[in-house]
Amino acid sequence: MTTSQQQMVNRLLQLALERGAIRYGDFTLSSGRKSSYYFDGRLLSLDPEGAYLLGHALLPLLNDAGVEAVGGPTLGADPIVTAVATASWQQGTPMPAFIVRKEAKGYGMGQMIEGPLPPAGASVAIVDDACTTGGSLFHAIDAAEEAGYKVGLALAALDRNEGGSDAIRERGYQFASLLTAGEDGRIAVDERGVF
Repeated sequence: MTTSQQQMVNRLLQLALERGAIRYGDFTLSSGRKSSYYFDGRLLSLDPEGAYLLGHALLPLLNDAGVEAVGGPTLGADPIVTAVATASWQQGTPMPAFIVRKEAKGYGMGQMIEGPLPPAGASVAIVDDACTTGGSLFHAIDAAEEAGYKVGLALAALDRNEGGSDAIRERGYQFASLLTAGEDGRIAVDERGVF
């Protein structure tokens, strides 16, 4: 991570705390598991400064991976991929964004993936606001591959370190995150990079 990226991610963590996107306490997650913290990525990705920071911090990772587009599962990825597309345009390296639906539309063209896509066979990245079990990332990965794309990188704003990122790597994908949760539930900048 460059110094500029590091500064952006440090600010992103600070902003997450300021905006209440990270809250510490006793929470029950949708899986039924208990957690000592709660992360609401949309409080970052829908915040003007948060969107700017996410887009500009993720873009170098995507460029380094050589992907041609970025997408992810609705709803967590929607504002993130838009932020990345906007940042890419500002930097003169336009990267289209796409959204993966929970299920294909039952009307119109019946699409599972929405947005401008590169030609079939292109390398794409899949991003989400958080990675817990990896289920929503796997859903989007599978949809992209079924549509004829190669997934060059999977990313999350926050890796909860609850098995999802390990499962993604075990399936042979590169994974990166900006923030990571420690065993004590404290969230910090992820210094590990892509692996």
